[in-house]
Amino acid sequence: MSLVFGQVEPAVFQAYAFWAAVLGLKMLLMSVLTGLQRGSKKVFSNPEDVKPGGKISYDDPDVERVRRAHRNDMENILPYFIIGFLYMFTNPSVTVAVNLYRLVATVRITHTVFHVLVPVHKFRGMSWAIGFFSTAFMALRIVLHFL
Repeated sequence: MSLVFGQVEPAVFQAYAFWAAVLGLKMLLMSVLTGLQRGSKKVFSNPEDVKPGGKISYDDPDVERVRRAHRNDMENILPYFIIGFLYMFTNPSVTVAVNLYRLVATVRITHTVFHVLVPVHKFRGMSWAIGFFSTAFMALRIVLHFL
């Protein structure tokens, strides 16, 4: 069992790289969304950031909703980056790998939509679970492959 990059199917690497970049951009946008929400609500977490008419607040419900979605991304997407990368070295089916990467990215995006823009717990929970169990499946395949 050799971990040589040349042994990774190019289509699998391409899919991983594309969808990992999409999720990386999504996480970067969450920081911007938090800042926009703070600005629109005129609530800030640092005294030096307070604008005229604004205040320091650590518990604005709208800002905290965006921050919780961002935290959920960090809890789920960061492990996916590592697990999805290592999964390439298990010689997975191209179809399965490409669709797993696509699925995880899609449900992470829908999770944010249903957490921040259209708060619907049922769909947010399904989006989270699909992404979580897809990532767990890849992790299990890695462990079994390298036993």
